[in-house]
Amino acid sequence: MNSDPFLVFRVVSGVLFILTILAGLYLVKNYSRLFGTDSEVPSENGSSRAYSKVQIFTVWAHAFVLTGCGVLLLH
Repeated sequence: MNSDPFLVFRVVSGVLFILTILAGLYLVKNYSRLFGTDSEVPSENGSSRAYSKVQIFTVWAHAFVLTGCGVLLLH
Protein backbone atom coordinates (compact mmCIF):
# COMPACT_ATOMS: atom_id res chain seq x y z
CA MET A 1 0.00 0.00 0.00
CA ASN A 2 1.55 3.29 -1.13
CA SER A 3 0.50 6.14 1.15
CA ASP A 4 0.93 9.70 -0.06
CA PRO A 5 2.03 11.89 2.87
CA PHE A 6 1.08 15.10 1.04
CA LEU A 7 -2.45 14.07 0.11
CA VAL A 8 -4.05 16.08 2.91
CA PHE A 9 -1.99 19.16 2.01
CA ARG A 10 -2.99 18.81 -1.65
CA VAL A 11 -6.67 18.55 -0.82
CA VAL A 12 -6.61 21.47 1.61
CA SER A 13 -4.61 23.61 -0.83
CA GLY A 14 -7.02 22.78 -3.64
CA VAL A 15 -10.07 23.69 -1.57
CA LEU A 16 -8.48 26.94 -0.39
CA PHE A 17 -7.48 27.79 -3.97
CA ILE A 18 -11.06 27.34 -5.18
CA LEU A 19 -12.37 29.41 -2.26
CA THR A 20 -9.86 32.14 -3.10
CA ILE A 21 -11.01 32.22 -6.71
CA LEU A 22 -14.65 32.41 -5.57
CA ALA A 23 -13.77 35.27 -3.20
CA GLY A 24 -12.16 37.13 -6.09
CA LEU A 25 -15.26 36.63 -8.21
CA TYR A 26 -17.38 37.95 -5.35
CA LEU A 27 -15.17 41.05 -5.11
CA VAL A 28 -15.45 41.70 -8.83
CA LYS A 29 -19.21 41.08 -8.93
CA ASN A 30 -19.97 43.37 -5.96
CA TYR A 31 -17.26 45.95 -6.68
CA SER A 32 -19.45 49.05 -6.70
CA ARG A 33 -21.44 47.96 -3.64
CA LEU A 34 -18.29 47.22 -1.63
CA PHE A 35 -16.09 50.09 -2.77
CA GLY A 36 -18.56 52.73 -3.94
CA THR A 37 -19.40 55.99 -2.22
CA ASP A 38 -21.23 55.91 1.08
CA SER A 39 -23.55 58.82 1.82
CA GLU A 40 -23.48 58.03 5.55
CA VAL A 41 -19.73 58.72 5.78
CA PRO A 42 -19.26 62.36 4.74
CA SER A 43 -15.54 62.46 5.56
CA GLU A 44 -14.74 59.64 3.15
CA ASN A 45 -12.94 60.79 0.03
CA GLY A 46 -11.57 59.14 -3.09
CA SER A 47 -8.14 58.47 -1.66
CA SER A 48 -9.47 56.61 1.38
CA ARG A 49 -11.65 54.44 -0.88
CA ALA A 50 -8.67 53.77 -3.16
CA TYR A 51 -6.55 52.78 -0.15
CA SER A 52 -9.22 50.31 0.97
CA LYS A 53 -9.38 48.80 -2.53
CA VAL A 54 -5.61 48.37 -2.65
CA GLN A 55 -5.56 46.70 0.75
CA ILE A 56 -8.33 44.23 -0.09
CA PHE A 57 -6.98 43.28 -3.51
CA THR A 58 -3.41 42.96 -2.21
CA VAL A 59 -4.52 40.50 0.46
CA TRP A 60 -6.55 38.61 -2.16
CA ALA A 61 -3.61 38.49 -4.59
CA HIS A 62 -1.29 37.13 -1.90
CA ALA A 63 -3.82 34.47 -0.94
CA PHE A 64 -4.22 33.55 -4.62
CA VAL A 65 -0.47 33.19 -5.13
CA LEU A 66 0.12 31.23 -1.92
CA THR A 67 -2.73 28.78 -2.45
CA GLY A 68 -1.83 28.44 -6.12
CA CYS A 69 1.74 27.59 -5.20
CA GLY A 70 0.50 25.03 -2.70
CA VAL A 71 -1.54 23.36 -5.42
CA LEU A 72 1.04 23.52 -8.19
CA LEU A 73 4.21 22.67 -6.29
CA LEU A 74 2.99 19.32 -5.08
CA HIS A 75 1.63 17.96 -8.34
